[in-house]
Amino acid sequence: MKEQAFTAIELCAGVGGQALGLEEAGFEITAAVDIDRDTCATLAANRPQWSPIHGDIKLIDPAEHPAMDYADVLSCGLPRSPYTVAGKQRATDDERDALQAALDMASYIRPRVLLLENIPTFLKAAKFEAQRARVEEAAKDLGYELQGSVLSATDFGVPQLRLHAFFVAMAADDMAHFVWPTPSSAASGCPSMGATLKESMASGGWPAAEAWAAHAVEPAPLIMGGATGRGGADLGATRAKRQWAQWWVNGNSIGNEVPGPDFVLAPDPDGESREGLPKLTVAQVALLQGFSSSWQICGRKTSAYRQISQTTPPQVAAALGRSIATALTLGGSVPRSSP
Repeated sequence: MKEQAFTAIELCAGVGGQALGLEEAGFEITAAVDIDRDTCATLAANRPQWSPIHGDIKLIDPAEHPAMDYADVLSCGLPRSPYTVAGKQRATDDERDALQAALDMASYIRPRVLLLENIPTFLKAAKFEAQRARVEEAAKDLGYELQGSVLSATDFGVPQLRLHAFFVAMAADDMAHFVWPTPSSAASGCPSMGATLKESMASGGWPAAEAWAAHAVEPAPLIMGGATGRGGADLGATRAKRQWAQWWVNGNSIGNEVPGPDFVLAPDPDGESREGLPKLTVAQVALLQGFSSSWQICGRKTSAYRQISQTTPPQVAAALGRSIATALTLGGSVPRSSP
């Protein structure tokens, strides 16, 4: 008889990066929940078997959704904006925050593992001590031990300087076998931004694509921007745009198409003008986030960029998922029976 795969429910699923990584690690995604309609269309287009659910996790009654009754892992990529400087760091006072709702879901579902993801300041900044205390209290109420760590995307072959903070909570018998993932063999050969996007940049007949790729010899800067409540799609604030300009990318906005034969590459030595630099398309941003070109992103440009800009790269989630699966396999805790 074939051994049943571990299951996972993904809250605040976004474009699907964290769930996709867990799937790669062997988990069956039984439900993927998000408040954004375009996001749910993206999930349905790529993984209809994940049973995408459109709704606010603060308002959803899991009892009304059989797919949310139980899973071995309850995973949530918390909205980042409430914890960023640009988002005014209002944390749980921000209406966009979903921390308490995720913890309430954990109390109902009672998974073997609670997995929360956010930006590193959520895990480290003194300003968010009260929010971390909420997580610790919830883990204790569930009878779990709690660990937190920050993982770097480049350590898992993702061509982007990106850090993700994770909380993992599980029973002591399972936690005894849990080890945070270490850099993969892909890390030593982590591709540069130029190598990752060279083929795409050349696909429109741009003669300078090779020269551009030869210059962009490092992983991409952190992809940011696109948060709910902000303006259009761009690569962040002024400082971030200067970083992109160093690698010959115009971060003022997201492009509609790749450079064509008539686009003239004209870097500004002073870094002030970006008019002679190519803009990244949503599809190119997805490649830098570790997605394959086959992953469909639904919605107009700003919506599509919002979905992809704040996701967890699948490779990072896959590495963590494999560590969690090992702990569950070797651990001794007994999951709650699903009716």
